[in-house]
Amino acid sequence: MSDREPQQRTRPPGTFKVGTIAGSDVLVSSTWFLVAGLIAIVMAPRVEAVSPGLGPLKYVAGLAFAVVLYLSVLLHEASHALMARRFGFPVTSITLHFLGGMTSIEGEARRPRQEFWIAVVGPLTSLAVGGAAVGLWFVTPDGLLLMAVEGLAGANLLVGVLNLIPGLPLDGGRVLKSLVWGVTGNVHRGTLVAGWGGRLTAVAVLGWPLLQERVLGTPPEILDFLLAFIVSAFLWSGSTAAMASARIRSRLPSIVARELARRTLAVPDDLPLAEAVRRAQDAHAGSIVTTTTGGRPVGVVNEAALLATPEDRRPWVAVSTVARTLEDGLTLPATITGEDLISAINRKPSAEYLLVEEDGAIYGVLSTADVDKAFRQAQH
Repeated sequence: MSDREPQQRTRPPGTFKVGTIAGSDVLVSSTWFLVAGLIAIVMAPRVEAVSPGLGPLKYVAGLAFAVVLYLSVLLHEASHALMARRFGFPVTSITLHFLGGMTSIEGEARRPRQEFWIAVVGPLTSLAVGGAAVGLWFVTPDGLLLMAVEGLAGANLLVGVLNLIPGLPLDGGRVLKSLVWGVTGNVHRGTLVAGWGGRLTAVAVLGWPLLQERVLGTPPEILDFLLAFIVSAFLWSGSTAAMASARIRSRLPSIVARELARRTLAVPDDLPLAEAVRRAQDAHAGSIVTTTTGGRPVGVVNEAALLATPEDRRPWVAVSTVARTLEDGLTLPATITGEDLISAINRKPSAEYLLVEEDGAIYGVLSTADVDKAFRQAQH
């Protein structure tokens, strides 16, 4: 992987850009305003108690605290981004949303060590921010500022500890995944173990309000049950999706480009289409590659475009008119397999790809339809 930036970035719906960090877009989801407003309302009574007489400004103070709190969340996510970039993975965006933040990293960790450090640096950053806030608490005068420091310390220490819980999609789940991966040598087994950790955590979160009074001495309210349900659903869906992906990926090595390749006929790019089709039929070839007069491949005939050309026109048009030019990403090694193959297709979507040997010789043409069929079979 490299640190090159994508040419174009499409923002997820319902988000807007507020800046960049280390070349990565910082996005804010519309749901953030919901949680910011909720924090402002919840904090308002305490603001009034600490600084009476503010009136409506107590909500502004609560909103300011929400902004400061999410700046610490941004630091958490930025640490993920910076560590990922250090290992050579492009980071397209950091998004702040209802449940915290998310860092979009392109590609998967290639070694357990990379997975471990990219994951663990986030909670460590939150714990560091919380520790720094605890230190400030001793020198901060009474008032709203002290209240903000206390809240910042408590929230970051809590986020740091909770994120180390060993279950996906939490950072602690990725840490557990890396450890199991390192011990067993099997990344998919690591994901499944961490996924079950996430499911157990989701069940524990759902049952927490029932134990809240016994542990904390305060009876649960409707909001406690609602938040427990939302967090539990988030954890369960995230862990389940990760486990499903691991099961599919464990079968991906069975997808081998060389085995799926269609026999190919190379023809000059100025040859009449009808003659190219006749030669391909005689050679029992399932695809056609166009070449220059020097024999260099320059295009792959698109099957859909070929079938859409009326037979009475085929003698009068060159085969190059229905061929897609071999741009970067449309030529793949014949040895490519599994996840590398799927990733290559996702990076440069096309109906056909040219497969070549190590010495550059044409091996065949790979159809995306054939890969899709093999991928569906791999899921069962």
